[in-house]
Amino acid sequence: MSTIPLTKRGAEALKEELHRLKTVERPAVIQAIAEARAQGDLSENAEYDAAKDKQGFIEGRILEIEGKLSVAQIIDPATLDAGGRVVFGATVDLEDEDSGNAVTYQITGDDEADIKLGRISIGSPIARALIGKEAGDTAEVQAPGGVRRYEIIAVRYE
Repeated sequence: MSTIPLTKRGAEALKEELHRLKTVERPAVIQAIAEARAQGDLSENAEYDAAKDKQGFIEGRILEIEGKLSVAQIIDPATLDAGGRVVFGATVDLEDEDSGNAVTYQITGDDEADIKLGRISIGSPIARALIGKEAGDTAEVQAPGGVRRYEIIAVRYE
């Protein structure tokens, strides 16, 4: 299995979710299963079935997070020295050449991507177009509505 890039913030978020799943969610679902078992006949017990389904989801998510963290390459953007180039973890200020709208994105891993928070996945078309470029360069992005051109205004590592 290859490494999964994560920002320091993304790794901390996964660790917090893992801790919550193991210390809060898992014990709660075990308790719910015990209570449903105490009600008797399990063949027609909807609470038991729901609790078992939730337990399966929780255990699957725990395994998924542990797997990702075990192969994660954690990158702290504040320690990057990429010479002004756009790299994983960088925050990039862009201006759409057609509309003049300014946007800011941080390039993150798939698990951390959230467009509402200005975080885009390293695998997204816009991130792939930006990687390796510098302030002043133009990035062309193939969008569903056609090619979009963005001028890179600034590159920060924060």
